Amino acid sequence: MNCRHCKKILTKNFIDLGSSPPSNAYLTDENLKAPEAWFPLRVMYCENCWLVQTEDFASSELLFSSDYAYFSGFSTSWLLHSKEYAESMTDRFGLTKKSHVVEVAANDGYLLQYFKAMEIPCLGIEPTASTAAAAREKGIDIVEEFFGESTAVELVKNGKSADLTAANNVLAHVPDINDFVKGFSILLKPGGVATFEFPHLYELVKNHQFDTIYHEHYSYLSLTSVSSIFENNGLQVFDVEQLSTHGGSLRVFAQKTGGSKRVEETVQKLLSLEIAAGMTSHEYYSGFQTATNTLKDDFVKFLIGAKAEGKSVAAYGAAAKGNTFLNYAGIRPDLLQFVVDKNPAKQNKFMPGSRIPIVEEKLLKEQKPDYVVILPWNLRSEISEQLSYCRDWGAKFVTAVPSLTIS
Repeated sequence: MNCRHCKKILTKNFIDLGSSPPSNAYLTDENLKAPEAWFPLRVMYCENCWLVQTEDFASSELLFSSDYAYFSGFSTSWLLHSKEYAESMTDRFGLTKKSHVVEVAANDGYLLQYFKAMEIPCLGIEPTASTAAAAREKGIDIVEEFFGESTAVELVKNGKSADLTAANNVLAHVPDINDFVKGFSILLKPGGVATFEFPHLYELVKNHQFDTIYHEHYSYLSLTSVSSIFENNGLQVFDVEQLSTHGGSLRVFAQKTGGSKRVEETVQKLLSLEIAAGMTSHEYYSGFQTATNTLKDDFVKFLIGAKAEGKSVAAYGAAAKGNTFLNYAGIRPDLLQFVVDKNPAKQNKFMPGSRIPIVEEKLLKEQKPDYVVILPWNLRSEISEQLSYCRDWGAKFVTAVPSLTIS
């Protein structure tokens, strides 16, 4: 396989998680009667540009189907993060009712609803029909297709150039990352700004976040690799912020190459941090497989021990990262009885691969499990507070990343 950015031949493995179905391919009762499509889940890294990336086995059309079930608007903390972003960008870049904001991967309108409330014209690009429909219900204009150079050219032709573009947690999701980034350099107005948020590879390795690896994530990103990709596709990074979201993310600010905005010291500071950490060396990527196997083994031992003691275990959050963990660990309903999720699009379905039932929260109160595993560990504080009533019957909360924690 060649690197999806610089096209050099890939020879170095980062991690091999065996095989699993697409992490957001939730199953219905009817699906249970049929076989599932499983794909190898192996990740490699490029020795030239240091882009970490999955081997290609499944098309984006298969992974992001019309009934895609990830809706951003079900997390209270993420909505607050999005509202603060809208207010901050409006203030920093002087957006007005004459400006134009475009979000790529607008999902259910979780972000653009705040620009709309400020009467700033906005447009969303969203390829999945289920989430696009939810955004339209909020009164947001949506172009329902995958974004790239051709989409950007068409939007500019129709007078839809952008003063601000947002791309939150999507840069990792695109198979042709060069075409995707090139689209932003075309779509931006001469003085426009593009922002990208994505989980930081540095945090993934540091905190053993192997469960954030799944087929829908084609790339695992550092500022080092992103800077190279941007430079080769008409964008220049001029600022970067480190965020706590998704276990540790970056918000990268970019302008058209040759733009007038001063490059902030934050850029070189973070690049230097990555180099000091060894992210441009082979040693940095070795050992991740061993750390991952230890996390998996500890979690399986916990579940088997709980079963042996006659304790019941349920989970909360039918997140994609949970599916990666459950399938790599080989967990099935005999060890984990059910998963609770707030999203009606997931309820009464089953986790892909593990086939664990997804239920409404009321079942948690009825069954009163001894342990509740929080699969989206990055939302542990929010979820444990939301489920604090579980402690009334003595339940304990469990997370498996970055290490097994029971409290």
